[in-house]
Amino acid sequence: MELSIHHKISKVVVVFMKYVSLLFAALIAIVPLMVVFLGSFKTKEEFSTTKVLELPHNFLNFDNYIRAFVEGKMLLGFANTLFILFFSILATLLTGTMTAYILSRFDFKLKKLVQAAFLIASLIPSITMQMSTFQIISRLGIFNTRMSTIILFAGTDIISIYIFLQFLNNISRSLDESAIMDGASYLTIFFRILIPLMKPAIVTVLIIKGVNFYNEFYTPFLYMPSTDLAVISTALFKFKGPYGTQWEVICAGVIITIIPTLLIFLLLQKQIYSGLTQGSVKE
Repeated sequence: MELSIHHKISKVVVVFMKYVSLLFAALIAIVPLMVVFLGSFKTKEEFSTTKVLELPHNFLNFDNYIRAFVEGKMLLGFANTLFILFFSILATLLTGTMTAYILSRFDFKLKKLVQAAFLIASLIPSITMQMSTFQIISRLGIFNTRMSTIILFAGTDIISIYIFLQFLNNISRSLDESAIMDGASYLTIFFRILIPLMKPAIVTVLIIKGVNFYNEFYTPFLYMPSTDLAVISTALFKFKGPYGTQWEVICAGVIITIIPTLLIFLLLQKQIYSGLTQGSVKE
């Protein structure tokens, strides 16, 4: 009897701690968004005199949104961002799927070394290589052009490779062998057989990398300083200066930039979860 009561108390404590931790994690994610959302409707005076979670006097005050969109040239920022995203993600998917295809389907002496090299490269802080990277970009003559950011974004990484590898390892090699017997080349097998079967993984990597590129500030800010090349992450930087920062306008701009990624996530969340979990299940 005593043991049963002790077990029930332990179970209640575990459940309580679980929900407390979930609530704490939810607050960490939601509170900053609420601060930004409420701040976007406040005037400059309100923002400097009211508390961060205090409601604005007027929720129909869209002046900050208009200023952020027009003065921040966010339409140009969206256009530059989409241009860079398209070519960067296309190159990333090609390099990632091809690398995973080679590592999954072919055996060669340096295979483990190549895999280890990708892993080691991912552990090196990117900031430590900026000096050499900047010199390479400058000598190539593509500094202050969209091509500089596209090239830097175009490479694959260990996470993308492992996602593709998990899918490829679960696809039977008998498909490849049958195609080879029918006279198909390795490129035909890759593009016409394996790529269609890897759609969940491709969608997952596309969204993960796309959101990372969309939110990236440092690379476009450093390698594309021209105002005509501003992307959505750097467009709002002009509202911060040595004589003051217009946080209420920046908050409105942040909300505008969040909307596209939020819509994409809501529309494609099933594909994201499927891509992250399906490849990890062995059949």
